[in-house]
Amino acid sequence: MTADTEKSHDRSNSTTSKASYAHHHDAGTSFSSHDTRESLKRQRLEASKKLANPLAGLSHDRLSQMGEEYALNAGLTSDEDLRAFRLGAVIASNQTNYSAISELTDREREVLDREMTHKWSNPHMLYWVIAICSLCAAVQGMDETVVNGAQIFYKEAFGIANDTWLIGLTNGAPYLCCAVIGCWVTEPMNKRFGRRGTIFISCAISALACFWQAFTNTWWHMFIARFFLGFGIGPKSATTPIFAAECSPPRLRGALVMQWQMWTAFGIMIGYVADLAFYPVPDHGIPLGLNWRLMMGSALIPAVIVCCLAYICPESPRWYLTKDRHKDAFASVCQLRYEKVQAARDLFYTHTLLKAEEQTTANIGTRNRIKEVFTIRRNRNAMIASEIVMFMQQFCGVNVIAYFSSEIFREAGYSEVAALAASLGFGVINFLFAIPAFYTIDTYGRRNLLLTTFPLMAIFMFFTGFSFWIPEDSPAHIGCIALGIYLFGVVYSPGEGPVPFTYSAEAYPLYIRAIGMSFATATTWFFNFVLALTWPSMLEAFKPQGAFSWYAGWNIIGFLLVLFLVPETKEKTLEELDRVFDVDLRRMMAFGGGRRGGFGGGIS
Repeated sequence: MTADTEKSHDRSNSTTSKASYAHHHDAGTSFSSHDTRESLKRQRLEASKKLANPLAGLSHDRLSQMGEEYALNAGLTSDEDLRAFRLGAVIASNQTNYSAISELTDREREVLDREMTHKWSNPHMLYWVIAICSLCAAVQGMDETVVNGAQIFYKEAFGIANDTWLIGLTNGAPYLCCAVIGCWVTEPMNKRFGRRGTIFISCAISALACFWQAFTNTWWHMFIARFFLGFGIGPKSATTPIFAAECSPPRLRGALVMQWQMWTAFGIMIGYVADLAFYPVPDHGIPLGLNWRLMMGSALIPAVIVCCLAYICPESPRWYLTKDRHKDAFASVCQLRYEKVQAARDLFYTHTLLKAEEQTTANIGTRNRIKEVFTIRRNRNAMIASEIVMFMQQFCGVNVIAYFSSEIFREAGYSEVAALAASLGFGVINFLFAIPAFYTIDTYGRRNLLLTTFPLMAIFMFFTGFSFWIPEDSPAHIGCIALGIYLFGVVYSPGEGPVPFTYSAEAYPLYIRAIGMSFATATTWFFNFVLALTWPSMLEAFKPQGAFSWYAGWNIIGFLLVLFLVPETKEKTLEELDRVFDVDLRRMMAFGGGRRGGFGGGIS
């Protein structure tokens, strides 16, 4: 072997050795990276399980000791309170099996049994809280629809009747504010002022903004006033359901939180009532008219009522716990439950859950949680499904009718008064058919409701648009247009009305649920603004036939998106939801298209 050959052989061996080392090093890195990912995945699943029930697996004696220690640390030292927390901690670990706890009195057993058999039997103060939350929802609905009748007049008064973009921009201003600012100030407001404080401030802003709108004299002044209305709409819409959930007993929580949707529909109806009631008011020398000013200002009435009553009800016990005000938290929850054992159970469980959340946050980190919404397949699929239902809540076209129904009916040939009356009819239907959602959403499931109602919404949107081709001198022209709009409201109210917020609150794992809901809320308000902005111009460009057909087409798209990308979440545990969403997207689409009934626990 020559020297050159030896050098070449050495270089070859060296290259082979390096390649071999690199191969094994890369393989080791790959295995290490895989192991790290699997470890992080297990950590997240364990975090979700821990948050689902942080007391699972603990013994009776250990739970009793933990309850007593918590009470002593909280300064609740009376014998009655210590007993309540000892028993409450035991019940909290398994809230449906307390028959073996001999220390319970007959009265306490009766109350605990009635939680299961008569879930609507609760102290009056709990229903006072729900009444306040329902009034907040009515404020929301009125804020959204009083503009429906007022715009008939103020667009002429402001000289923008022929500028469809300015009409849309003015009408959509509150939702622009909600999407870019209002939804994102909810958390700091809640942290600083509490649930009651945030509700009080947001309703006060709504009242002032409604009053302000009544005194505007130019379109840009109206735009500014309505933009500031968004600071009342955004935090209120995010905080009120949270307040209801944190005060409600577990078995009643879903039904009470859904009150938001139903009473928002009620507020929408009352907004139409106000439009019709103030229509005949003469100007009385007021420049640019008086009736539309009264319409815009009328929405301040329920907002002022909420401001007057908000502090009569107790603050959220959970919020008190975040401020280490444990005595105040116990006093608050005692007003919302019949017996101290119930109050101690719920407070101790909430305290333990908060500690588990703090530990999860410390382990994962806030910045990583935001990142993991997009980078973890289970979270990303949940986000896709949530964003679809939130986006389609707007692009199904419902708020085109809610905000512009009076203009639509006038386009159909109605007089102004008849158009306002027809709009009220839509509001009544929207409210009445929201009531069955209490039953249907948990009986038929979220996915099945959407798959059933999206095709019907598409049909009725096409029917409404095509009815404009019926000759105007035919009675069928007006009748068919109204029928199409009303039937759309009938199928929207139990479907895309209540499902999106309920679905979004379920789809995300607990440790990122607040972040996911922030994205969901911002999405629905942003596309709400897009609808309000573009509809007048779309109506002018495409005529009613094309404009309604546009949203009918989106309902067809919504059906396909739900079919392929939105699995069922009804009655699934956190572990089952982890299996449902932690699936390759192509496999999820194939499964969704192949089995219309839903995504079962068999997907893993």
